Amino acid sequence: MALIQLVCSMPLARAVRPRSLTIYSRNAVSVPSTSASPSRLGAKESRVLLGLSETELQQLALDFGQQSYRGKQLHQLLYKRKVKEIQDFSHLPLAFRNELQDAGWRVGRSPIHQSVTAADGTIKILIKLEDNRLVETVGIPVVDDKGTVRLTACVSSQVGCPLRCAFCATGQGGFSRNLQKHEIVEQVLAIEELFNQRVTNVVFMGMGEPMMNLKSVVGAHQCLNKDIEIGQRMITISTVGVPNTIKKLASHKLQSTLAVSLHAPNQKLRETIIPSAKSYPLDALLMDCRDYFQETGRRVTFEYTLLAGVNDEAAHAVELAELLHEYGRGYHVNLIPYNPIEGSEFRRPYRKAIAAFSAALESRRITTSVRQTRGPDASAACGQLRNQFQKTPLQADTETVQSDSDVAVAC
Repeated sequence: MALIQLVCSMPLARAVRPRSLTIYSRNAVSVPSTSASPSRLGAKESRVLLGLSETELQQLALDFGQQSYRGKQLHQLLYKRKVKEIQDFSHLPLAFRNELQDAGWRVGRSPIHQSVTAADGTIKILIKLEDNRLVETVGIPVVDDKGTVRLTACVSSQVGCPLRCAFCATGQGGFSRNLQKHEIVEQVLAIEELFNQRVTNVVFMGMGEPMMNLKSVVGAHQCLNKDIEIGQRMITISTVGVPNTIKKLASHKLQSTLAVSLHAPNQKLRETIIPSAKSYPLDALLMDCRDYFQETGRRVTFEYTLLAGVNDEAAHAVELAELLHEYGRGYHVNLIPYNPIEGSEFRRPYRKAIAAFSAALESRRITTSVRQTRGPDASAACGQLRNQFQKTPLQADTETVQSDSDVAVAC
């Protein structure tokens, strides 16, 4: 799902999921499974340190004949010092470094291909992955009333997106593959390095649909929480709605915020904006959201992108309020004034229309916020910057998508 506007405007959350421990042998080191095999990535088979926990790194050190404290040093080098190459692990013996590289291990960090800084301090970067694909990440600084700077990293979960929502630039660029766990984690480290500051919040609102890469997303959540030490409720997973996945997410009992992109108050209008909605009726989606709240105790946030003359009338707000009341209480709606992209037929509503829509919801006891637009001069809408530098549409690897999500989405 695409990030339409960029802002730290809601309580965010993090997720914790138990990770199975992989045992590594000094003589025959096993490779942790990934969401996309190296052959699909077009890269030489390798083993990635980034994304491993301190316990796993200690075991790795032991299996190479080192003492366990070497694993703690590895953990510090990866997540605190953010060292990008094994040969730069100066705290480790040279022989150990050489053995790691000879066994096919690497850190798993990628170079920044391009960066753009907006007047409001928002920075969007393109990270060049091992297969030369480009993925977007955004750093969004916000100063609160006390003068404290909160830094949000908006991360991508896929290279491109297969859902092709009508208003989204990411879908225009096509879809290639799911991101691996370390490719999600490295986005946060890259933002911390650029701002020379810790990331306080993470939103999975960049390129891609997180629920179609749930294994890597949940794995990245655990690393962000346990290893990078981002607060449990400071991470948000966003989704446009993929059948059977909200229930799977609920089963992990995460303390993250689930943000569901509605963008319409009825099924007919929603299908014109979100083609994949045809496979996931609105009533089924909202029942899953109700069950998610009952299972986790975490309130669901609904994202609603306001498109002038399409879904922004007061009557739409009334219909939306009635719809949400039908499926429970306590919902929060985050209104997102459309951030125009080149070649799009959609327009941003006038402020008067935005205010009227918000007031109509509030008067019907729906808690509402309006997301502040950030970084418009940095091609901040999701997919815009990537499309400038990687113009050739990416081809979907349908086998990768379906194998990771166990669902098929009609686009």
